[in-house]
Amino acid sequence: MKIGLEVHVQLPTKSKLFCSCSTSAEEPNSSICPTCLGFPGSRPSLNRRALEMGVEIARFLDCKIPEEVWFSRKTYFYPDLPKCFQITQYDSALGTDGTFIVNERTIGIWRAHLEEDPGRIKRVGKAGEEVSLIDYNRSGIPLVEIVTAPDLTSPEEARIFLQELLVELRHIIGTMAGDEQSVRVDANISMDGERVEVKNIQGLRNLEKALKFEASRQSKMVEAGMKVVRETRRYDEVRKVTMSSREKETEEDYGYIGEPDLGTFSVGVIARSLGTTETPLRRAHRMAGHYAVDFGKMRQIVLTSMPLADMFELLAQKVDPEIALAWTLGPISANWSALLPRIDDPVSTALVSIIVQTANREITDSEARRRIDAIASGECPADLSCVVEDGMLDSIIAAFIDEHPQVLRDYSTNPRSANSVIGHVMKVAKGKYNSQEVVEAVKKEIEKRK
Repeated sequence: MKIGLEVHVQLPTKSKLFCSCSTSAEEPNSSICPTCLGFPGSRPSLNRRALEMGVEIARFLDCKIPEEVWFSRKTYFYPDLPKCFQITQYDSALGTDGTFIVNERTIGIWRAHLEEDPGRIKRVGKAGEEVSLIDYNRSGIPLVEIVTAPDLTSPEEARIFLQELLVELRHIIGTMAGDEQSVRVDANISMDGERVEVKNIQGLRNLEKALKFEASRQSKMVEAGMKVVRETRRYDEVRKVTMSSREKETEEDYGYIGEPDLGTFSVGVIARSLGTTETPLRRAHRMAGHYAVDFGKMRQIVLTSMPLADMFELLAQKVDPEIALAWTLGPISANWSALLPRIDDPVSTALVSIIVQTANREITDSEARRRIDAIASGECPADLSCVVEDGMLDSIIAAFIDEHPQVLRDYSTNPRSANSVIGHVMKVAKGKYNSQEVVEAVKKEIEKRK
C-alpha cells in the first residue's frame, strides 16, 4: 500500500491572498470583491504575510528554497471558480525535497507551495432534488499545499502524520489543529495498481476512515481480477464510503501558464532572515535524546504546555531526569492550570527547590506534594513562608506533651487520649501534614517516653 497526501492548510491571515477582503466573514458572499470574483480589469496583489508564512513552513519542512518564485494559472471550469482558473504555483514552489519524521520514519515532502482557495458549493435538499448554492467568501483565501511522497504505508500512519504535522504548524503559524475548516486533505492511495485520489477530506478520523474503505475496495477489486481505474473520488461521511466523482485529470489537462499580473518574488532573502524556532515535537525528540527519557512522555509534556517543558528542563538540570519527569507529569502537571498563570521566577525557583529537597531526602514526598498544592491554590506564597518545615512536627508534639503530661498517664489505659495531641498538631500545622503521618508521629513520641 502506498499513500501520498496533499494537505491544504489555511493560513491565518486577516486578508485574502490577492486582495484586501477579510478572511473572517460569516454571512455568505459578504466578503468579496472584483479581484476574488475575477471580474475583468481586476488585478491581484500578493499578501506579503501569507508569503512569509509559506516560507516559514517550507523551511520547517527542510525544503530546498529557491531565490525567487512566481505564480501560475491552473485552468479548470467549475462553478466555485468564477474566473475559471486558480492562481497557484506549478513549476516554482516555495520549497521542494523536504522531510518530516513520523514514528522514527522519514516521510518525503515533494513540495510546499502557495495558492488561493476556490469558493464553496453547498448542496441542499434531498437526494435527487438537490440545489447547489455557492459562497464565494472563501474564494481567494490563502492556502499552503504540502505534497508528500507516497511514503505512507497505512491509513493509521497517514492520520498520525497529519496529526503531528498540524501540531507543528500550529506552533509555527498559529493554525489550530482542531479547526475542521482550516485543513483539507486530498489522499492518493494505490494497492499495487493505479492510484485513486480521494478529494477534500476534512478531519483526522475521516482521513483514516476514507483510506481504510478505499484500501478495502481496491483490494477486493484486485482479488476479483478487476482493474482499478485512475479516478477522483469523494468521501461520504454519513455512509462512510468513497464515491466516484470524475476521471482523474493529468497535469496537461490544467493548461498551466504563468500568471501575467504578478511578478517574481524573492523568497531566499525571507528564508535567510527567519529566526530558528523549536517546534513542540522536535523539542520532544531533543529532550528525549538529551535526558535519556521516553519520547512518548516528552511528547505528552510539550503538548500539554511548552512552559511545562521549560519546567521539566529546569528540574532535569538539578535532579535525575527520571525524578524530574515523575514530578513534572505528577503533582506539577496536576496543578498546571493553576500554576501556569503564576509560573514566574519565584514560583519556578520554589518548585525546583521542593523537588531538590525531596531528591535529597530532606523532606518527604507527601510534604513536597502539600507544598506544591499550597503554591497552586494560593494558600502559600512562592517563598514558602507558610510551610511547616520537617522536624517541626516532632517539636510541636513534644511541646504539647510537656505541657500536658496527663496524656502519657492516660495513654496506657486509654490510647484514645492521644487524640488531643493529634488535634492540636493538625490545628497548629494548618493541614500541612496528613492525619496518618501525625498519628504515627504522636504514637512514636509517646512510646519513646513510656
